[in-house]
Amino acid sequence: MDYFKHESAYIDDNCIIGKGTKIWHFTHIMSDCVIGEACNIGQNVVISPKVRLGRNVKIQNNVSVYTGVICEDDVFLGPSMVFTNVINPRSHVSRKDEYRQTLIHQGASIGANATIVCGHEIGKYALIGAGAVVTKDVAPYALVVGNPARQIGWVSENGQKLTFNSEGIAICPETGETYQLKNNVVTKIDQPNNK
Repeated sequence: MDYFKHESAYIDDNCIIGKGTKIWHFTHIMSDCVIGEACNIGQNVVISPKVRLGRNVKIQNNVSVYTGVICEDDVFLGPSMVFTNVINPRSHVSRKDEYRQTLIHQGASIGANATIVCGHEIGKYALIGAGAVVTKDVAPYALVVGNPARQIGWVSENGQKLTFNSEGIAICPETGETYQLKNNVVTKIDQPNNK
């Protein structure tokens, strides 16, 4: 094994676990999952069958990642955040053939106790505030909070709030990277020379 698994964790058959990944106490990785390199999967996490996690995904304690969820590289899932995978669950009705895909794009972060209703995409480097309830797609670099979640601004790839000038340009205060806001879409347009 070129990954770490705590002795209390369970990994079912046919899983692929990337090099350097750490799987902590009382966690269950169900069958046919693919987990990238250098991931950190916290205590009391359940990853349902056929889930896909990219490289360097961080999952904090008490998170269930259900079938239909895909996390790209560098995604952060905060403590006790919640996914769903069926829009109208009933105990007496089997809807396993109705799972809706939820795609969390590269670098996005989801805060503690947030809920992501299935069937939506969270754009790259978006930041979902703690306790938010996401009921629709979230744009790349968007900052969303509340119930239902609403956008209140934009953030850089490092998670710093961006303030755009009249020409639609913002500089990340942490990295000096430049971002452009045009037609309500944010793109990173350059990197500082020292990177």
